[in-house]
Amino acid sequence: MKRILIIDDDQELCGLVSDYLEAEGFQCASVHDGGAGLQKALDDAAGIDLILLDIMLPVKDGFEVLGEMRKSPAAPPVIMLTAKGDSVDKIVGLEMGADDYMSKPFNPRELLARIRAVLRRFQDTRVSGGKGTISETGGSDFKLDEQVFEASYQGRPLNLTPVEFKLLQIFVANTGLIITRDKLFKEALGRREHAFDRSLDMHVSRLRKKIWPDSGGTERLKSIRGEGYLLVPERGSE
Repeated sequence: MKRILIIDDDQELCGLVSDYLEAEGFQCASVHDGGAGLQKALDDAAGIDLILLDIMLPVKDGFEVLGEMRKSPAAPPVIMLTAKGDSVDKIVGLEMGADDYMSKPFNPRELLARIRAVLRRFQDTRVSGGKGTISETGGSDFKLDEQVFEASYQGRPLNLTPVEFKLLQIFVANTGLIITRDKLFKEALGRREHAFDRSLDMHVSRLRKKIWPDSGGTERLKSIRGEGYLLVPERGSE
């Protein structure tokens, strides 16, 4: 049974969401301020599979909570809950490492689908092959350990979110090839792209910052206008 922590000061909403998700086989707990929510998330990281995190919270807001959580590589995936139509909050949340977002009010069935997609890709990155540390075909500069969910670039550890790790897996396995946005949405985010959905761009932007620049000053992850993204091969490995 997957365990979900809801951090939201709207107690009625927490009750409704908990009732719905528990009917779908999840176990839910709710905390109603950011300080207590952060403490529970850190104290019980191993016992939480996913967090639903509101932005407007007393004590600590959702951005503060997310920022502290992302300092720990063991932190569970996070879906941010934002005010309807507030695109700035969505962008900031994704830039800070949220795995997905939902706008209030939301359809419970869509929330359920988003939760399952995030949990599925998180689980996929944890157990994909169980091969231990691997140096992929893109060269020796990237190393991904699929058992412990860690990656390094040119010997420098990368603190990646589950989405970023999944994206890097896809890019490294297809080094030198253009990967379409449609493929990345389906394989990394577990859904199709919707109009005005910038979540993929935000995740790729965070990943790009973490691997830029390389020792030769080369941009490794490039946007190909109208097509998708390309991981440039390591110099000398083409």
